[in-house]
Amino acid sequence: MFLHKHPYPPIIPKNADRLIVGTLPPPRFTTGELLEQDVDFCYGSYYNSLWLYIDAIHQLNLRFDNSVEAVNQRKAYLKTHRIGVCDIVASAERSKIDASDLGMTAVKLRDVIGCLKQCPTVTTLLFIGGNSKNGPEYFFRRQLKAYGLKLEVIEKETPRIHQFKLPDELDSGQERVIKTVSLTSSSGAANISISRNPLYQQLKAKKPKFNTFDFRVLQYREYL
Repeated sequence: MFLHKHPYPPIIPKNADRLIVGTLPPPRFTTGELLEQDVDFCYGSYYNSLWLYIDAIHQLNLRFDNSVEAVNQRKAYLKTHRIGVCDIVASAERSKIDASDLGMTAVKLRDVIGCLKQCPTVTTLLFIGGNSKNGPEYFFRRQLKAYGLKLEVIEKETPRIHQFKLPDELDSGQERVIKTVSLTSSSGAANISISRNPLYQQLKAKKPKFNTFDFRVLQYREYL
């Protein structure tokens, strides 16, 4: 049984107003056996890289390699755009060493709610993936339930949007409204679901060269 530990602590710039919430990077990030184009940082897998889309949106000319400069470029982006990263899974066990969320067992979660209480400027959570089993939204719903909280539907269409009210830590009776946005996963496995999306099919019909990468860029642009 492989113990898949998250190699990175939460990274939350001062005054961050959004948190990216995923699960775990591929197992090679735990073992340190990175590929040449991987970056030793959150979402650093070149073949499932959120940074490819961010780079396309902002024209950052990011490096995709194991260099310190590549890491610093990503840290600078997060700081400039007031975005933090707090993946919800701390560790999991795997009988098969791969990056599948469904393959995770004995999952231990990070306390994202506790993190929010310590970050009063955060108003939005960006789930990288939806509510499928072992996805970030799936685990977050479990965590909300443990706190006696629940999500309220704002938008049912992809990207689905919910909100919940987080009570003030000082029991003042005030509540902070936090929005959650379930973005399409950056994983290639999500390409099948994208191909079935009515908006994707409509855009593809108008522009045959439009692809799943373009679709994610279009979706992510509003939030990242």
